[in-house]
Amino acid sequence: MNATIQPAASMDSAGPPLDRPWFKSYPSQVPQIIDDASIGTLNDIFAKAIADHPNRAAAESFGKRITYAELGRSGDAVASWLQQQGLRKGDRVAIMLPNVMAYPVLLYGILMAGGTVVNVNPLYTPRELTYQLEDSGARFLFVLENFGATVEEALPDLRLDRLVVVKPGDLLGAKGAIVNLVSRYVKKAVKPFSLPKSVPFKTVLSEGARRKPDIVSVTRDDTAFLQYTGGTTGISKGAVLLHRNVAANVLQCEAWMRPYFGEREDHVMVTALPLYHIFGLTVCSLLMTKIGGCQLLIANPRDIAGFVKTLQKSKITLMSGVNTLYNALAHAPGIRDVDFSQLVFAVSGGMATQEAVARKWKEISGQPIVEGYGLSETSPVVCANRLDIEEFTGTIGYPLPSTDVTVRASDDTVLPPGERGELCVKGPQVMAGYWQKPDETARAMTQDGYFRTGDVATILPDGQVKIVDRMKDMILVSGFNVYPNEVEEVLVKHPGVMEAAVIGLPDEQAGEVVVAYVVRKDPNLDPDELRHFCRENLTGYKVPRRIEFRETLPKTNVGKVLRRVLKDEVASSR
Repeated sequence: MNATIQPAASMDSAGPPLDRPWFKSYPSQVPQIIDDASIGTLNDIFAKAIADHPNRAAAESFGKRITYAELGRSGDAVASWLQQQGLRKGDRVAIMLPNVMAYPVLLYGILMAGGTVVNVNPLYTPRELTYQLEDSGARFLFVLENFGATVEEALPDLRLDRLVVVKPGDLLGAKGAIVNLVSRYVKKAVKPFSLPKSVPFKTVLSEGARRKPDIVSVTRDDTAFLQYTGGTTGISKGAVLLHRNVAANVLQCEAWMRPYFGEREDHVMVTALPLYHIFGLTVCSLLMTKIGGCQLLIANPRDIAGFVKTLQKSKITLMSGVNTLYNALAHAPGIRDVDFSQLVFAVSGGMATQEAVARKWKEISGQPIVEGYGLSETSPVVCANRLDIEEFTGTIGYPLPSTDVTVRASDDTVLPPGERGELCVKGPQVMAGYWQKPDETARAMTQDGYFRTGDVATILPDGQVKIVDRMKDMILVSGFNVYPNEVEEVLVKHPGVMEAAVIGLPDEQAGEVVVAYVVRKDPNLDPDELRHFCRENLTGYKVPRRIEFRETLPKTNVGKVLRRVLKDEVASSR
């Protein structure tokens, strides 16, 4: 692949000397750099967890747990089966699953076989699925039966060697049969489909278990994932994440968090973020494997009532989520019956966390939301708040060990602390490039090797980084910059507002005007009252010219509000 990026493995190789004020704010136990020699492969992390913690719980799904030893055996069976089907080192294997038990088993098996994982959103349309599988060149696809109809529709346009159908209850023993019956007949989550040449996942496990997988020499410079960007600002691109990129980020996260979560043997991470998303993949799945923790897999986090019931039955110690998820949980009946006494921390990323949500969450759980920041292209974590904060900070915290950040003007000039510009990142977690898109890769990089995030940020005097907004989401009203996050933050502070999304729409006089889409908490709330509230908190040009009430807002499966979809709806109606 052309135009690859060579990420910095240590601060010494990260580029020109910089003033890094964040080091002064680091917890004393956190190193400034990650030793390059300690960065191995994800396979090394898996193998060590299985050897060190064979009897610890590795994952829990629908009330059933599997140990690391069981994860290893099932993963080996997957690896063996793939090799028997002709998988060669570097071949792409797609996983189209929500958070069910098969996911971590497939992840382990594919990587141990020498394959490259292509994570696919199960909610994709046939068109989106076809694009991603064709772009990645995936030879194999594992899909949950709930989404078999999508694959059937796309199949004539796909070039797959083998297709495997997974059931939600696979690997759950006798309980799995009940889970499958409920999914198919009670919840009616499985649409009829016909995939006559597909293989049941149980067959993969049984056939693969007949022989040990061949040992494959996987290095840290081999590709672990083609992680496709969300496509919220344009066409989806496959970020090439090498083993060393993701393994480095696991070590960076561990170094940042280890002083707080300690060495206990019973850590349980609430894994509601989908594992096909890079945040859930690294912070929930891979980090838990590194520390020997358990992933509490939530297959459908949109079923808030069911989610809360699961939390009520569980002893959770760690949690990750996004703003919309924390907001939904905080307003859910029964959430106060959840035992949060063992919760060490709750981290948030993927989108801006709103102060009102953070305040509500702490009041319920006793723990502040610790916000971080990252992207698919950075494996993903770039920055995180200290985990010992007492209150929500409103920033994304400090760059992780071995991570450099700069804020730059449009001409790439590095701006001093306090000034707004594009956040640029360098570190061992930065991708090797975009899959088969050398021009896009080149455009994403500065001349001195920093990745352009596309986010407007500022660095505070103590080294904390504050995201202002996405550059492409910025609204220009009569020459004045309006950042949607700021307006949304004000809107959700109104007691009658549940959620809000703000976009800019063309206007003949002002260039653009601010438009707000609001989900009401109070059904009697009217636009004039809300606009008056905005005028009390925002300068005139930032106040929404138009306010539209909706039952829901369009979101990614991770819960990130899709402002682009709102813009597209307006454009198509004209």
